[in-house]
Amino acid sequence: MVKTVFKTTKPKSSNPSFSVEFAVDDVVFEEGDLGTEMYIVQEGKVAILKRYKGREQQLAVLGQGDFFGEMSVLEDLPRTATVRAVSPCRLLEINGSTFDQMLRRNPEIAVRMMRKLSRRLRETDMRLREALGSEESQAPEMPTSDNQPRRTAGTEKLVHDSSSIEFFLAAGEETSVGRRDPVTGINPDIDLTPADSQRSISRRHAKIFRRDERFYVREEIGTMNGTFVNGERVETGLPVEFKDGDEVRFGLIKTIFHAT
Repeated sequence: MVKTVFKTTKPKSSNPSFSVEFAVDDVVFEEGDLGTEMYIVQEGKVAILKRYKGREQQLAVLGQGDFFGEMSVLEDLPRTATVRAVSPCRLLEINGSTFDQMLRRNPEIAVRMMRKLSRRLRETDMRLREALGSEESQAPEMPTSDNQPRRTAGTEKLVHDSSSIEFFLAAGEETSVGRRDPVTGINPDIDLTPADSQRSISRRHAKIFRRDERFYVREEIGTMNGTFVNGERVETGLPVEFKDGDEVRFGLIKTIFHAT
């Protein structure tokens, strides 16, 4: 097995993380192993495998930006699946202490992990039902951030106050607002990156809802730097109505809403 280790944190850190490399078919860890580390895929792909009735079932293939092994770190329990490299890959290995520090310094990481874990549970459940020949396996696949189709734009828009860049709302009832993250595949309906030179907005910053002719903005959990309507801070999770001509600010990005 090829396993080359590279120190990736500052030398003074007492809880470093490491990059480790695996060749095709190398096993990162096996089901039942004791584990104290989780991994983030930096390059390549790995397969998540689970034995059921004597047969090995592939539950998922993870690529750049995906993570795995977190259950052993969170619960101090043996590995629940086997992970094998399906291509040459480089993984960031993170021990429990470093993981705890990451969550304390950036709560948004925990929120992103919860969303991804929820989606992974749905996908795993569907794959298991397919493997067992369940009739429920005919249910449509849940969209993910990597394969979710882009919605067509509507006529309403947010206009950046200083640059006059126009950001059109989605044609449906919901519009996600944030910034694109090529590592995790997060791709909001309104990507404010062109106007956000200071990176003040979160990847999943807020959602805009259309209800008949009325519009509301709701700040997402874990958002940094706040969301404001006409200068008033939006409380996380609570929708606030805004109207044509109102100022809606995401972090440092001030926009004006145009309903027509």
